[in-house]
Amino acid sequence: MKAIIGRKVGMTQIFDEKGAVIPVTVIEAGPCPVVQVKTVETDGYNAVQLGFGTVKESKLNKPDNGHFKKANIKAVKHLREFKACEKCIGEVKVGDEFKVDVFEAGEKVDVQGTTKGKGFQGVIKRHGQSRGPMGHGSMYHRRPGSMGSTSTPGRVYKGKNLPGHMGVETVTVQNLEIVKVDLDKNALLIKGSVPGNKGSILKIRHAVKASK
Repeated sequence: MKAIIGRKVGMTQIFDEKGAVIPVTVIEAGPCPVVQVKTVETDGYNAVQLGFGTVKESKLNKPDNGHFKKANIKAVKHLREFKACEKCIGEVKVGDEFKVDVFEAGEKVDVQGTTKGKGFQGVIKRHGQSRGPMGHGSMYHRRPGSMGSTSTPGRVYKGKNLPGHMGVETVTVQNLEIVKVDLDKNALLIKGSVPGNKGSILKIRHAVKASK
């Protein structure tokens, strides 16, 4: 099983052997202890629960502290689950530790995170719609467009793109390439951008659609 939890540090750029610039996102990943192994027999599905970050036990409630004591590991701040196959479940045990060395440079990964919040936005920014004519007599510039016909159906169709809250959504970016794995700093350098603000928590796992 190839999966880990990380924290987005920010973006920078590096140069390859030919001198070409590669934009990369730096992610502080792991070490992540295995807190729980879920199976079909006990939980109805197969999954591995990993932890990331440190936190004082006094900051947690009794159920959370009991969860970590049962696993016989130190309390962690963040918990994330990763679906796993039966074969992977058999290879993972509670207390094992996942580090960045589970990945290699050149490998493809899927990164999941929460997008930046944009607040209340109109249809042009939120849905990428085009504006109307900007002449003085157009009377239509950045509005959402027709709300439907007159008597039939006499209502706004469900799913119509309208202004509203934008961002703060769980998004997965697939098939991103790992450019470099830094074992000393527990860091992954991933080509391109990933969802979220600096400091946001990310789930990183082997790409589902990666070519074999």
